[in-house]
Amino acid sequence: MEPGNETKILEFLLLGFSEEPELQPFLFGLFLSTYLVTVFGNLLIILATITDSHLHTPMYFFLSNLSFIDICVSSTTVPKMLRNIHTQSRVITHGGCITQMYFFLFLTAMDDFLLAVMAYDRFVAICHPLHYLVTMNPKFCGLLILGSWIISVLYSFSQISLVLRLSFCAPLDIPHFFCEYNQIVQLACSDTFLNDIMMYFAAGLLGGGPFFGIIFSYSKIISSICVIPSALGKHKAFYTCASHLTVVFLFYSTSLGVYFSSFAMHNAHASAPASVMYAVFTPMLNPFIYSLRNKDIKGALKKLFCGKP
Repeated sequence: MEPGNETKILEFLLLGFSEEPELQPFLFGLFLSTYLVTVFGNLLIILATITDSHLHTPMYFFLSNLSFIDICVSSTTVPKMLRNIHTQSRVITHGGCITQMYFFLFLTAMDDFLLAVMAYDRFVAICHPLHYLVTMNPKFCGLLILGSWIISVLYSFSQISLVLRLSFCAPLDIPHFFCEYNQIVQLACSDTFLNDIMMYFAAGLLGGGPFFGIIFSYSKIISSICVIPSALGKHKAFYTCASHLTVVFLFYSTSLGVYFSSFAMHNAHASAPASVMYAVFTPMLNPFIYSLRNKDIKGALKKLFCGKP
């Protein structure tokens, strides 16, 4: 590579979804409404779990943490996208891009770990109900959350450290609506072998670990449910897991679908619309899934707004 081809990076260009002027008002309205629903919906879940003493349990403690992370995930990407659409500017500074990428990696890792922690909580509640309050004590629940934060921070920091060692060459167009890690690495004109190795290693360890933990937990849960003698008992046990299973399916089907399809098709533009599902719409859907299928949450929200159960 000739030295003259390398450039000192000051900014990137986020190409987004479409350059058609007539589509910009529609996109702005769509993502603004989605973002507002995400923030207010998840805030309601957090307020319900804080204000209702009946929801001061490990399950709802983890749910409120998940809601907080979902707000942060959307806030990492959507406001910048809305600003770019409104101002017709696609520029994001190098520092802004690195910051956005860091928080997105950290928050999606946290999402992953929280889903695994919530699966473990359901496993203990259904498979070992007599030991539930002893096992899932406040100190242990706090340690689970703290451990998830620490691992996610270290993961994000290690990935960003490897990106900072890369050099880039023009053009610096990102065919995405945010600084997605794979897209940034593909723009580099220096050797990305170490980045690729670490990305696959992290995906296998931090992605596969929680996923197989969820699979293990639910295999044990299903085995326990099958031996429950009454149909009512089976229905009640499954009902407590239904919302979490739906969220798990949405998270993994959308996030894994994005990466596998982009690798298979070798099409950077194809991953941008698909990424909207797990980066924008999944955080919006989670409050609906938990509130519509959960009598405790609906009761807490009714008490919050109406002042009565």
